[in-house]
Amino acid sequence: MFGCLVAGRLVQTAAQQVAEDKFVFDLPDYESINHVVVFMLGTIPFPEGMGGSVYFSYPDSNGMPVWQLLGFVTNGKPSAIFKISGLKSGEGSQHPFGAMNIVRTPSVAQIGISVELLDSMAQQTPVGNAAVSSVDSFTQFTQKMLDNFYNFASSFAVSQAQMTPSPSEMFIPANVVLKWYEAFSVSNIKFCN
Repeated sequence: MFGCLVAGRLVQTAAQQVAEDKFVFDLPDYESINHVVVFMLGTIPFPEGMGGSVYFSYPDSNGMPVWQLLGFVTNGKPSAIFKISGLKSGEGSQHPFGAMNIVRTPSVAQIGISVELLDSMAQQTPVGNAAVSSVDSFTQFTQKMLDNFYNFASSFAVSQAQMTPSPSEMFIPANVVLKWYEAFSVSNIKFCN
């Protein structure tokens, strides 16, 4: 029903079913993982009015599991990318895996998926820093390209006193580039929203 993907590793499609409506994937060497993708396989949809709450669990300093809500997958949103690299030091939250005796080793984290009512999922709040930016990759590329251009152009800036007259070259004041960059960034943010 579910799959789990970590960059540089094989796709996991055989979740361990720990209850009728609970599934887990083991994540060995979780300290090296930045993002994880959770997705539905497309073979079995959720029943009407149901979805999957996605949790991340890692062992605390005593080896006890700490569970944090990452987000959700549903028939309408069958996959999601979560950033887990910043979660390892955070606080745990309420979770449906508490009473279960899930076998684990200290260096293994887990992704848990709990099948729940969409109404109850809507009342839950995922940890804030797990969501991956919703800005599309073209917008991210454009922003990084503009940052790079401005930094590159600014590295050649000289004061008027430092300038050597060169009639064959044209000079653009650095503040003009900065004004354009700021105006473009503001209009780009308004366009994307």
